[in-house]
Amino acid sequence: MQALEHARYLALREGAHVLEADGTGDKVLRLADGSMLKLFRRKRLISSAAWYPYAQRFADNCRHLAERGIPCPQVIAVYRIAAIARDAVHYAPLPGQTLRQVLEQPGEHAALRAQLGRFIATLHERGVYFRSAHMGNVVLTPDGELGLIDIADLRIYARPLRKSQRLRNFRHMLRYRQDRHWLLETGDRSFVDGYLASQQLCDAQDLAAALG
Repeated sequence: MQALEHARYLALREGAHVLEADGTGDKVLRLADGSMLKLFRRKRLISSAAWYPYAQRFADNCRHLAERGIPCPQVIAVYRIAAIARDAVHYAPLPGQTLRQVLEQPGEHAALRAQLGRFIATLHERGVYFRSAHMGNVVLTPDGELGLIDIADLRIYARPLRKSQRLRNFRHMLRYRQDRHWLLETGDRSFVDGYLASQQLCDAQDLAAALG
C-alpha cells in the first residue's frame, strides 16, 4: 500500500463519475480513463481493518482469483489517503454485464443458469468462499465467461471447500428474493444440475436441504 497525497488524489479523481456514495462521502468512482477507484472507510477504531485494510484484501483477493483462473478486476494500485482518512484500491474493471443486468433482458436463460451452477462448483473446488455471491457480483464477460467483482470479503482456502461451507455459501446466495426466484422458482433445474455435475462432495439431497 502506498501513500497518496491529497493533491494527487484530487488530480486522479478529476472528471470522475461517482457510482456509489453515502453520508460519509464517495465510495466508488469511475475515473476519466475508465478505471475504478473504490474507497474504504475504517468504521471502528479497533477492527481487523486496522492491520489488514479492506483495500489490500480486495487487491489480494484479485491476485488469488487470477492465480486460480477466475476472471476478476485487475488491480493497478492500493493507496492510503490520509487527508480523507480512506484506503483505496485502483483497478481496471472486469468487462461485461452483471447477471442482474443480463436478466433484465428478455430471453431464455436455462443455459446461463447451468453455467452459473458450474461456475459456483468451480469456485468451491478451488477453495473460494464468497459470502457476497449474488447476481449483482457475478459478471458475464464478452468472452462468455463468468467472473467476480466486489470481492473484499471473499475468502480463499488452500483446499476445496468442505460440504458445510458449500451449503452455507448457497444460503448466502439465496438471501435476495429476485436471485432465489431466478435460480430455483422457475421450475428449471439447470442451476442445481450444473452444480451437481461439476463436483463430487454434495448430492441432490444436500442441496435440497440447503436451498429449501
